[in-house]
Amino acid sequence: MSKTCSDPTRHALNGPTMGTRWSALFHAAPGFDPAPVQDALQQAIDEVDRQMSTWNPASDLMRLNAAPVGDWIPLPPALMAVLALGLRIGRASGGAFDIGTGDAVAAWGFGAGPADPVRIRDAASRPRPPAHDLLDLDPATPGARKRAPVTLDLNGIAKGYGVDRLARALADCGITAALAGIDGEMRAFGLRPDGTPWRVAIEAPDPRRRAAHALLELQDAAVATSGDYRHRITEQGRHLSHTMDPRRGAPLVDPPASVTVVAPTCAEADAWASALMVLGAGQGAALATRIGLHALILTRDGGTLHATTAGTLFRGTPRPA
Repeated sequence: MSKTCSDPTRHALNGPTMGTRWSALFHAAPGFDPAPVQDALQQAIDEVDRQMSTWNPASDLMRLNAAPVGDWIPLPPALMAVLALGLRIGRASGGAFDIGTGDAVAAWGFGAGPADPVRIRDAASRPRPPAHDLLDLDPATPGARKRAPVTLDLNGIAKGYGVDRLARALADCGITAALAGIDGEMRAFGLRPDGTPWRVAIEAPDPRRRAAHALLELQDAAVATSGDYRHRITEQGRHLSHTMDPRRGAPLVDPPASVTVVAPTCAEADAWASALMVLGAGQGAALATRIGLHALILTRDGGTLHATTAGTLFRGTPRPA
């Protein structure tokens, strides 16, 4: 069918954030000016970075990390919401998701500096109670205080929350259907102009190339993937993922190749993908089934990938042609 002057125009916007780029895809009437939307999206994601970055020593999160134990620190509402969600998922996952692993993340070289053997030994040797036992939140102030020394890191949830902020900014601009994302974290709302859901590729867990493992149709939901194949280091000939085992204060040993989770918000999907990585295929799928999550857990057996699923969404997920 030929395109007419009244057909909606496709807009694909993007910009820098968190060491990568955000993206937004939507359609609008001919003559629509996307420049104000671009500005609104960049402002929204910059606010997330200012509040939650571990690379910026002046961020609100780093102010909390630097504060003395026992002091109440005023915090912006957005950061409070992410902290509260992180603690809630930490409890629900039995500590598999833990925002208190910042010392281990930095020690192993996944933060702003290189790996440090002394800090690695310290992170692995000290007791590691979960952050939900160490952090108090006061929504009324709003603010937070640490009950004991803990270094907070929101890398397992902040990117997903950033995608949620992009989606909210799009809606605030009057856009009723869009797909927003940061790397593999995506959130969709509404439908494409032809009335079909948004199609999202689930990346194959292959460090040598970028390719789709499967395709997912997404409507009014979010998807996030955590894996062992992108952000990793090599230690004594062994590849170690950036995902920390909160119990050990060290990278996971033999984790799943990847975990993909679909949830109502991208922050939830992001955090639960990390939690299921820590739990592994068996425990992870059992917990996801019990709490009603849709999850796809891929594990390696030599050169073969095996899929374990929870929920109905990933059963029979189509492979790309």
